[in-house]
Amino acid sequence: MSEKLKKGDHVEWNTSGGKTEGDIKEIITEPTDFKGHHFEASKENPEYLVESSKSGKDAIHKEEQLKKSKEKK
Repeated sequence: MSEKLKKGDHVEWNTSGGKTEGDIKEIITEPTDFKGHHFEASKENPEYLVESSKSGKDAIHKEEQLKKSKEKK
């Protein structure tokens, strides 16, 4: 990814149900537990807490799973 993602960016990612989009709520830079899963985030390899525009649910994704979206739909 050439452009760094930041809090508030609108992004899209693939799910088993197809493409989903939402907003980055937080950049996680230290190991954390979320919804029963452990994430080994660090400053060198941050993970991103995103809120789905469709469902309103939160999820954590790695940077390579996210693509910056130009506009909200």
